[in-house]
Amino acid sequence: MSGYGHEGDERTFAALPPARGAAFARTWWGLAWLKALEDTALDGRQLKAGRRHARAGAVGAVSVRPGRITAVVKDRDGTAYRSDVLVREFSEEEWERLLDLAVDSAGHIAALLDREMPPHLVEDAAAAGLDLLPGIGDLDPECGCEAWDHCPHTSALCYQVARLLDEDPFVLLLMRGRGERTLLDQLQARSASRAAHGGRGADDTPGSDTPEGAGGMPGVSAEEAYAAGFLVPPLPAPPVAQDAPGRSLSLDTETEPGPGVDPTALEFLAADAAGRAHRMLVAALADGASDGTASGGGVSGGPSVQGGSPAPAAPTVALTVAQDAVRLAAGAPLPRITARLASGSGRTRAEMDLATRAWGFGGAAALAVLEEDWTPDAEALAWAGTRLTEAWEDDERPALRRSGGARWTVVGGEAQLRLGEDGRWWPYLKSGARWSPAGPADRDPATALATALAAGPTGADG
Repeated sequence: MSGYGHEGDERTFAALPPARGAAFARTWWGLAWLKALEDTALDGRQLKAGRRHARAGAVGAVSVRPGRITAVVKDRDGTAYRSDVLVREFSEEEWERLLDLAVDSAGHIAALLDREMPPHLVEDAAAAGLDLLPGIGDLDPECGCEAWDHCPHTSALCYQVARLLDEDPFVLLLMRGRGERTLLDQLQARSASRAAHGGRGADDTPGSDTPEGAGGMPGVSAEEAYAAGFLVPPLPAPPVAQDAPGRSLSLDTETEPGPGVDPTALEFLAADAAGRAHRMLVAALADGASDGTASGGGVSGGPSVQGGSPAPAAPTVALTVAQDAVRLAAGAPLPRITARLASGSGRTRAEMDLATRAWGFGGAAALAVLEEDWTPDAEALAWAGTRLTEAWEDDERPALRRSGGARWTVVGGEAQLRLGEDGRWWPYLKSGARWSPAGPADRDPATALATALAAGPTGADG
């Protein structure tokens, strides 16, 4: 929404399209403008008629200059009326005070340049006796229809101006007497003058009367914050996550890397970090938390089997270096990177292959079942025995022998069940001299064993 005919301290904005189904203001300063209009008008019916005019696109080009806004507004029968709304201009002395307040905080200027009206600037101005936003009775109407109060035409003009204010708060400052270019030049000159004289703004001046918060930083009293509650803008809509993480920069340059620096490995780590950040963002925007058992940066420690049933899940914890090496290797990097990850985590290449296979079936929980053996307590062993007994009919139950703390091997076979600390059963199959993960876990040992038997040889070397 850009103005045209911008010359000096006057701007003219082209007529806006109809605003069907949309609110006339979404920013807090646009809403404050409409509140001033609605609190000023004596006849609510005129306001409603004005809203209808504005929605229908009956307001022509809007001219904004110090102290006045003007537009031609048409009735339904096509009759056109020149409509003006007058706003009090600030005096030179008032502008001096407002400029001082703006220069005192770089955040005020940054917000204005970003086309936002900083609430603290409005609050500071009000404390200094300057009402930047219009209040009750500040919008004085004049219309060719000769109405003595706000008529449908001046009301429509005000509703349209709220849309302009949403896009550019400098429109409000222009009404108060200074155009954007003039104002920015004055702010720049004032800032340069302060810098040349070693001056400091009010935000970092010792001995200020402003209340102090934690660490001695300037704050706002609770009474003031409550009174200015209507100035607080609504929370913005959450961003929309991209379908995939951004592409990492290439580190392949003509400059030779330093000693011990592997550009390819760094590119791989950067791409992995981007992928993890993207997954975390998607999960946060979806308002759902990952269970940490996939290839993310955290992992659930898993519930333990106690008292005959699985206990609640443990809190999410960070991966160890050895676990994270497997997570990285599961991303199928170049063979030499996989070899470095295996060596750095104290594994042979064959052990890393088994570890990444386990990770693919269940993340850190599956890796723990592969590389660690635990001994259930008496209650957990009794629960496991009951589950194994109940999983098959008497004449179908395979012969199982316990071959470790929480491992049961099929007698005369190449299949094995392993019980995780979370109460789930993991299928394993023997290939050569090694036991290899054969599939994901299951609460039912019979289903897990069937998965192992159906998997067949895994090809793991001995």
